[in-house]
Amino acid sequence: MTMKRHIIAGLLAFAALAAWQGASAQHTLGFTAGYGMGNGRFQPQQEMRAMWGMYSGGLSWRYYGTQRFVGGFGIDLEFLQQGFSFAPNASLVEEKKDYLYYSRHINSVVLPIVWQPHVYMFRNHVRVYFEAAATFSYNFSSTYENEQARANGASDWKGTYDFKLPRDNRWGYGLAGGGGIAFLIRRFELNFRVRYYFGYSDIVRNRNKYSDNAGDGSENPFWATPLRSPLDNLTISVGLNYRFNKQGFETWKPRPKKEKNREVFKYGL
Repeated sequence: MTMKRHIIAGLLAFAALAAWQGASAQHTLGFTAGYGMGNGRFQPQQEMRAMWGMYSGGLSWRYYGTQRFVGGFGIDLEFLQQGFSFAPNASLVEEKKDYLYYSRHINSVVLPIVWQPHVYMFRNHVRVYFEAAATFSYNFSSTYENEQARANGASDWKGTYDFKLPRDNRWGYGLAGGGGIAFLIRRFELNFRVRYYFGYSDIVRNRNKYSDNAGDGSENPFWATPLRSPLDNLTISVGLNYRFNKQGFETWKPRPKKEKNREVFKYGL
């Protein structure tokens, strides 16, 4: 009987804590739009160049409370342009101005699962945060340009890149990190964020699975596909989120300072 009472008391305490958290916690839903850069980290190393002009955008959901440092977590659903560009003829020319580049643009859907520690400032009107995320992606389309093929007179030097199961990876994963600042205006939150996506999966399979490009056209300039070909992205984005909690934030108050113990002497007995 005593054990049963303890279980019931524990459940009631948990329900009370959940209700308190629900009253003070925040749920936000919004959208983001960004601009940034894509690049590749190939092994063996290639003469790579960063590709600016990558766009991103999507939905963002967050759950966090009024705790000053604890932060919250959330999930994003994003469209993200990725890409890489390298010079296949780098070993054949002496000056960089003579490089002929092969470039790929890859359109992806990315699902970051985000942890976001933060701190509130200016009576909860400003939120400064850092974030770390695990990312999962699907590459649904791609285009390419091959300047070396164009110089050789090939008609297929640019166009739509056709994914081949033995050669290409459509699924990807990685990590992401960054930070930003948010301005809380009534029930809206205006975000400015910088995020770096660090890829771990390869965009093309290694040479053990796809040895050469003998049957390919200008869309595949690799005589043998790389051992590693992960992609990175840097995005600068702005977002607008709506906060569902009607009560809003209560002003965070610091803990009151403890008064020093004062010894009082009684002279009279």
